[in-house]
Amino acid sequence: MSWQARVEQALADRRASDSFRTRQVNERGSGRFLVANGKQHLNFSSNDYLGLSQHPEIIRAWQAGAEKYGAGSGGSGHVTGYSAAHYQLEQELAGWLGYPRALLFISGFAANQAVITALAQKQDRILADRLSHASLLEAARHSPAQLRRFAHNDVHSLADLLALPCEGQQLVVTEGVFSMDGDQAPLEAIASATRSAGGWLMVDDAHGIGVLGDEGRGSCHHRQIKPDLLVITFGKAFGVSGAAVLCSNDVADYLLQFARHLIYSTAMPPAQATALSAALAVIRNGDEQRSRLREHIAQFREGAARLPLALIDSRTAIQPLIVGENARTLELAAGMRERGFWLTAIRPPTVPNGSARLRVTLTASHTSRDIETLLEALYDETRG
Repeated sequence: MSWQARVEQALADRRASDSFRTRQVNERGSGRFLVANGKQHLNFSSNDYLGLSQHPEIIRAWQAGAEKYGAGSGGSGHVTGYSAAHYQLEQELAGWLGYPRALLFISGFAANQAVITALAQKQDRILADRLSHASLLEAARHSPAQLRRFAHNDVHSLADLLALPCEGQQLVVTEGVFSMDGDQAPLEAIASATRSAGGWLMVDDAHGIGVLGDEGRGSCHHRQIKPDLLVITFGKAFGVSGAAVLCSNDVADYLLQFARHLIYSTAMPPAQATALSAALAVIRNGDEQRSRLREHIAQFREGAARLPLALIDSRTAIQPLIVGENARTLELAAGMRERGFWLTAIRPPTVPNGSARLRVTLTASHTSRDIETLLEALYDETRG
């Protein structure tokens, strides 16, 4: 089969299964409202959980950073791209989360790939939750180590795999809050099992940081554990973008030597690091936003229980409504957009077959009335 024929067949298969992905151009899309094709929608697809993407102090900090440092970093952090703004943010993050070091990355995907590919060797084994993010699973598959997946949030399944003979080291990988189901990992039990087997634990807390725990320190602080490797990202509750790896001094120095994503990528703009320092200050004092978000979650779950759709047992900002069929999920998403609500249809291969869903995400920027009208529209659309 030629290259062209292979591409055409893959696209035809996606279209036939109603799983073809498209992008939507929007004029404004990260706040409470999303504007597309000149029409305003209430936005229930954003990961901007605390509403910080529109926070005036963070915007002003980015502007001030650009005035001071310019628009970009100008190079890798190993060359000329490591500024005082980057250093300050790393120090602040390490102190906040109780680690000796923090290293900044351009994205969460890059951070996960960098850590796993730099650490894992042929004789090692990576044990990943079956529903771990694509960046984690892909890095594990492409590493020389053996990848074994344990049943979702099942510590007994993990313990059975940890007990198998392994010539090298074992790295256990999970998320704090799972991005598609919104449920939380049993981190205390996972940490205990990993520690008993002499392995290292890596937690991707993209969807927990800023939202859970005292001062928003995330899932691990909330569960009172400290993984060997903690990955946090800045595109969700921080309202910006980028990521950081929290670790020991030795691991940080090791990654600086061997993490190719860090060595060979242009560093994030210093102005972005300045904005992230401002976002961190807002998060640490963000009890009001976190309280409001919890109220919205409770309100939505109470109302969604009356919908003819399965509601996953999630107590986080991610509230998936399981539809099942791809075509019906697309139909519901389109109907909700006609009613002025922006919801995303999530379909395989992002989620397992038969579990296509409307992924509802709630933020502190929403109002109680927003959620009430969303529930009314969902009720009408699903009953219609």
